[in-house]
Amino acid sequence: MMTGSEIRNRSGESIDYTFHPGTRADALVILGHGVTGNKDRPQLVALAAGLAALGWPCLRISFSGNGGSEGRFEDCCISKEIGDLQAVLDVVPNDVNVAYAGHSIGAAVGVLTAARDLRVRALVSLAGVTRTEAFVEREFSAVTPDAGCMWEDENFPLSRTFVDDLKAIDNTLDAAEAVTQPWLLIHGAADDLVPLQDGLDAFAVATCEKRWLAISGAGHSFDELSYPRLVEAVDEFLEAALS
Repeated sequence: MMTGSEIRNRSGESIDYTFHPGTRADALVILGHGVTGNKDRPQLVALAAGLAALGWPCLRISFSGNGGSEGRFEDCCISKEIGDLQAVLDVVPNDVNVAYAGHSIGAAVGVLTAARDLRVRALVSLAGVTRTEAFVEREFSAVTPDAGCMWEDENFPLSRTFVDDLKAIDNTLDAAEAVTQPWLLIHGAADDLVPLQDGLDAFAVATCEKRWLAISGAGHSFDELSYPRLVEAVDEFLEAALS
């Protein structure tokens, strides 16, 4: 499954991905990254490899404009990435149970998608951004959109598209309340980019079957010490949610 398949979003842009085969033919875990990331971020590679070793087929994707995917980084925003994720869902057979695991902004993509698309059967948020406008204000208020860059990195220009989209969304709390699928939220207790409270707020309003895990000492991107805990927690969740 997924080997050699071409995935294109509604703009015709090719979505780059890496597939990790697993023994469970009726399941697929799709993994999405955060802003300035791509499918090869270490935490996503570690999680996908660990889950695949336990039987869960995994698909790491780069949203359009990132990594090896087609498109311009300047066009990246949560709303477009929802479309990217739905384009991936379009090529998954109907009899396959899909879980989506998103990191940071990629977690916001997951919440907003799951709230409207039941093809996502289970949801995992890793250091998820809940208050999107607050994120933009906190990180980029001193940067002029379409002139400056994210975190002073010339590879990642800050676009008006990105800023306006996150401000328009404001937060994902209404979507979090609308999620009906089983949901696991994991946050590093030492995250200095996305406040732990973002995860706690989403967890508080969620009315679905839900689980919360704060990993002591872990930062926003987690680390080699916390990767095994990530794999263990997600595997345990998937066993209950998809089996």
